[in-house]
Amino acid sequence: MRFKSVLAAIAAVVSFPSFGFAGLCGVPSYNCCPTVACAPASCYTTCRVATETCYRTVCETVYEPQEYTSTRTVCENVFEDVQQTCYRTVTETAYREEAYTVCRPVTETAVRQETYCVQRPVVETLYRTCNYTVQRPVWEEQVRECRYTIQQPVCETIQQECRQTVMKCVTDTIQQERCYTVMRPETRTRCVQRNVGQWVTQTQCIPGPRIPRVVCGPCGPQVCMTQCPPRQVCRRVWCPQVVQEQVPYTVMVPQVVRQQCPVQVTRYVPEVVVKTVPVQVTRMVAKEVVQKIPYRVCRMECETKTQQIPYQVCKMVSEQKTRDIQYSVCKMVSETCTRKVPYCVNRQVPYTTTRRVCRQVTKEVPVTCTRMVARQVMRQVPYTRCVLIPETVCCTSTCAPGAAGVMGNCGTGDCAGTPVEAGKPIAPVADPAAN
Repeated sequence: MRFKSVLAAIAAVVSFPSFGFAGLCGVPSYNCCPTVACAPASCYTTCRVATETCYRTVCETVYEPQEYTSTRTVCENVFEDVQQTCYRTVTETAYREEAYTVCRPVTETAVRQETYCVQRPVVETLYRTCNYTVQRPVWEEQVRECRYTIQQPVCETIQQECRQTVMKCVTDTIQQERCYTVMRPETRTRCVQRNVGQWVTQTQCIPGPRIPRVVCGPCGPQVCMTQCPPRQVCRRVWCPQVVQEQVPYTVMVPQVVRQQCPVQVTRYVPEVVVKTVPVQVTRMVAKEVVQKIPYRVCRMECETKTQQIPYQVCKMVSEQKTRDIQYSVCKMVSETCTRKVPYCVNRQVPYTTTRRVCRQVTKEVPVTCTRMVARQVMRQVPYTRCVLIPETVCCTSTCAPGAAGVMGNCGTGDCAGTPVEAGKPIAPVADPAAN
């Protein structure tokens, strides 16, 4: 404090030489005195301000980043196949025997004699001449064209797109800002995405099979392939839903250090997969068919002919005869028969199906974190110090020449009876104003 007070006084004198009150700390100035009166009467010692650089040891606290590994809990969706036993009703046809009575006819042949009278003809053949006109057919071969249209089946294979939605697992790396503290704990929250989805039943249309069918054409019945109507099939599709949650975590805070850390986030993204499926389609193409049909044309030509026509003259002669006549006698005979009668029987048939069950599994994931660790470092800090170096100033008018040829005793440092060591700093004297 004393050294600083002396330096402040010297600086005030150098900076403000024209103000007596400021330079002499309130003492009246001598600006009104003549210059001769202010001249020094003997040698005196003055102080020169010198600056020197010194070093002092300073202990500083340095924070260094240090990596450490911790774990955090992550929930994952795991799908498991669970077998389930179901029952379906199957109808079967069974047969039972049933007895019934029928009457079967039995035919027997018997013979009886019968006497009858007949007229026996006696035929005599005579001839007569007869002229007649006849028409003789004359045949001619001709060909005619028969045109008709038929439906000809043409099978084509077309490529049909089959779209299917699947869940694709996508892992994204996001930059997350984390705050680490050193001294006091602080609880913060962060946003975490969680997948909570559900199964949705969708209806899909499947084309029906192709079956043969008999169609009547101009040439008779034909067999062509016919497309059956489509059928509807229900299937379950998983629809994801991402939910954001706030998860608390603790950091240390005397000095906040922010760092961007990569964090992997897994999410399920629906992706449409397009498959090309070959489908065979049958279409009917109209085709004109020309058929040449041969036919015969008949025309009649007239012609006159003469013919001897025999004719018979019949006369009847009575005659008695006997004949055997067979006749049938039918009688009914009872008979017992057995037949199989079909009937339906329902029974339950077990079958096993597999369905997927989603459950959440918790696992620990290692995470690399960085924290700031305090360390004490000793280093040398330069600083500037001001010292006062005494200098002797001698007056040429008052000091007598000495033996050494200098003015007075200034060469020995004894001016006006005050011994002073030249070139040695003067120890500062306590300022009475500071007390």
